[in-house]
Amino acid sequence: MATTTVEGAATHAPTASEYIRHHLGHLSNVHQHGPVDFNVIHYDTLFWSITMGVLGCLIMWMAARKATAGVPGRFQAAVEMLVEMVENQSKTIVHGDRSFIAPAALTVFVWVALMNSLDFLPVDLFSAAFRALGFGEPHHRVVPTADLNGTIGISLGVLILMLYYGIKIKGLGGWLHELFAAPFGIYMAPFNLLLNIIEYAAKMVSLGMRLFGNMFAGELLFLLIALLGSTATVFGFAGQVIAGSIWAIFHILIVFLQAFIFMMLTLVYLGQAHEGH
Repeated sequence: MATTTVEGAATHAPTASEYIRHHLGHLSNVHQHGPVDFNVIHYDTLFWSITMGVLGCLIMWMAARKATAGVPGRFQAAVEMLVEMVENQSKTIVHGDRSFIAPAALTVFVWVALMNSLDFLPVDLFSAAFRALGFGEPHHRVVPTADLNGTIGISLGVLILMLYYGIKIKGLGGWLHELFAAPFGIYMAPFNLLLNIIEYAAKMVSLGMRLFGNMFAGELLFLLIALLGSTATVFGFAGQVIAGSIWAIFHILIVFLQAFIFMMLTLVYLGQAHEGH
């Protein structure tokens, strides 16, 4: 069996399970203990989510800066179609002031789509780059939406907006009354409160889990397809090229569909905050 030396210690070539575990590991400050550990910070998720957020803002700023009243170019036309699509959806769903909600939904769509698109990068690109720079092979995951911490963080922001608009539209007293009185009347206040808290939590968790589940599954499939090439056979190489190409094409739909679904659910939840039970 071939061996390599890392920091003076002989190690064997990774098995398929070790390869997958390594690529699914995060660059973090400490080792995580248990399923929930609030001391852990995933630096890779923070870096790529912030980077894609800045890139998304830059793209929209460039589109606004270069917008003309004449015949639009392809870039301006694409952005205008996207803005019009979000605006039409927000008109249908949100019955109230949309001066902040529509731009927020557009931002969510662009941000999530860019983060999802990082899944198109070759799975071994960063491992090879780290080795070339002399950093060894640290854990690093490039897709923030394949990290549950990232998707729950975004959905937590949506929950905060839901609470904000609920209080803003109905007033603090009206919102509290609805929290305790809906849907079964004030005499069932304890049950109503529990039910409404569960509803808020379920919306937040389902929003984040849906995006995470789809992107994590897509990332795992890319890793499994990449392992076909490690068989060093004609079938393995052919399977990697054919399966990889087919899945990459299909994944384009998933990447933008999940961004659209996340945006639509954001609009639906904010629209519900404008309405009473």
